[in-house]
Amino acid sequence: MKIIADTGKCVGAGQCVLTEPALFDQSEDDGTVIVLDDQPTGELVEKAREAVHVCPSQALSLQE
Repeated sequence: MKIIADTGKCVGAGQCVLTEPALFDQSEDDGTVIVLDDQPTGELVEKAREAVHVCPSQALSLQE
């Protein structure tokens, strides 16, 4: 699985970071998402799915 982030859609809400700070961070400049680990394994896979689900701007997706 691979996490895909569309920074053009991202509104900087930070829900992904709150869901799993090991996978996501936010840009100091504009608050948009930064993917720290785009190929999670183990329990982080479910956290990645949760982050995609809670993203208010639908800027995150998963490639299986």
